[in-house]
Amino acid sequence: MKYRSPQYAMGSGWLARWGLALVVGWGLTLTLGLAGARAAEPAVLRVNVFPGAQNLALLSGLAKGFFEKRGLKVELQFTPNSDLQRSGLAEGKFEIAMAAVDNALAMVEMAGKDVVIVTGGDSGMNELLVQPEIKSVADLRGKTLLVDAPNTAYALLAKKILLMNGLKAGDYAVKPVGGTAIRVKALLAKEGEAAMINIPFSIDAKRQNTKSLGRAADMFGAYQATGAFVMRPWAQANGPLLERFIAAYVESLRWAMRPENRAEAAGLLASRLKISQDVAEQTYDMLKEPKFGLQTDAKFDLDGFKAVLALRAEIEGQWGGKPPAPDRYIDMSYYERAMSQLGR
Repeated sequence: MKYRSPQYAMGSGWLARWGLALVVGWGLTLTLGLAGARAAEPAVLRVNVFPGAQNLALLSGLAKGFFEKRGLKVELQFTPNSDLQRSGLAEGKFEIAMAAVDNALAMVEMAGKDVVIVTGGDSGMNELLVQPEIKSVADLRGKTLLVDAPNTAYALLAKKILLMNGLKAGDYAVKPVGGTAIRVKALLAKEGEAAMINIPFSIDAKRQNTKSLGRAADMFGAYQATGAFVMRPWAQANGPLLERFIAAYVESLRWAMRPENRAEAAGLLASRLKISQDVAEQTYDMLKEPKFGLQTDAKFDLDGFKAVLALRAEIEGQWGGKPPAPDRYIDMSYYERAMSQLGR
């Protein structure tokens, strides 16, 4: 056997111990690195919406990486009707709903769910479209109004406009068919004589032998339509996550509304909504119209929301016909904290 000096043995032991320490160190570094990688993985947020131009900020944020920049992976879901959207939010099938906020009221008042509205969005951008033979709102007596759900949002808005023109409940039929895209198909198929339709679907429908009796914003006035709403316990448990989403959403909206981005933003509408480029460009221009299109920075329209409450009280007889204070249904603290991250 080859002789090894005690010094070599001592050195060999030191090298072994050093090698072991190095291996352990590498392992620890690798473990920490993997943990860091896992920590850096984006948080998944499922967002449920109706198809339509009101989603331009979401489409822009996904295309331009604004959500990803804030560590978010947004999974966009489309709903065919408000009933499925409301039940899906309550059942935890997604975290955020973006639709007419009257649906949040319906969840609170009709289903007893603890829902809170956290952003604004738009006025609904609706027109009352009718068959070509209809000359006025009064001509809808004895005819059929096509709606999504008969007791929320744009159905109530349509009923109010008809009431303002002398038609009360029972003077016409109400037929629930589904969201805007489905209502357009039903209207074109002559399943009814009237429907509230928003852009871009209203533009295309008017090209196919329907006509407009007017915009809801002009016929009714201020109305808080699209906004984000969530289950309140989820918001309380995930406040920073929700604020990151709102901040990214507002960043995306700001990008989309810049004039220099018109062509690209319209292209997103065309590709995602399967509409022609000229309809997309017309839609984009309408989205920028004051009091009709998208609200600057997705601000919540408090006066418009008070109108929503008053409408539900009058048309549905909720709260004994007297609208409550809006505070119970909204919490803009998440929005305010998100805006503080962005600067005004």
